[in-house]
Amino acid sequence: MTDKQTDIKTTVTGIPTPSATQDALAEQPTLKEVIKSQTASEDTPLSANLTFGRILGGDILNTSTIRRQIWLFLLVVVFIILYISNRYSCQQSLIEIDKLQKELLDAKYKAQATGNKLTELSRESNVLDMLKANNDSTLKMPTQPPYLITVPEK
Repeated sequence: MTDKQTDIKTTVTGIPTPSATQDALAEQPTLKEVIKSQTASEDTPLSANLTFGRILGGDILNTSTIRRQIWLFLLVVVFIILYISNRYSCQQSLIEIDKLQKELLDAKYKAQATGNKLTELSRESNVLDMLKANNDSTLKMPTQPPYLITVPEK
């Protein structure tokens, strides 16, 4: 049978004859050939007509250059993760420092207020007033200025 007759037989009946199936299989490449052709096309170097669409489509990731540099990319990713974690820990430290500085300022103000109260309560006039109120002492405020005693030098 000729090619025209097999084409007619397959198209008229709708079911291909065994010889037509064998001819069609002979024309198709084998699985091994298909895999070789795909790997060969994927390993081709990056062409000069690199377009934005090809980059977004992922064609740049199929090149052998990118495959050779995968460890560099992983190293960069590790450094980025370290940078982000270091920045986070620094920010946490700065927040802690600000919190402790506020606590220190509050403690200073409290100590200053307590020291001022103590100074006010320990003045001579306040001590005498408290002693008079409790009738604990006969001390009085002097009405005369203190005497100056001069000692002659030899």
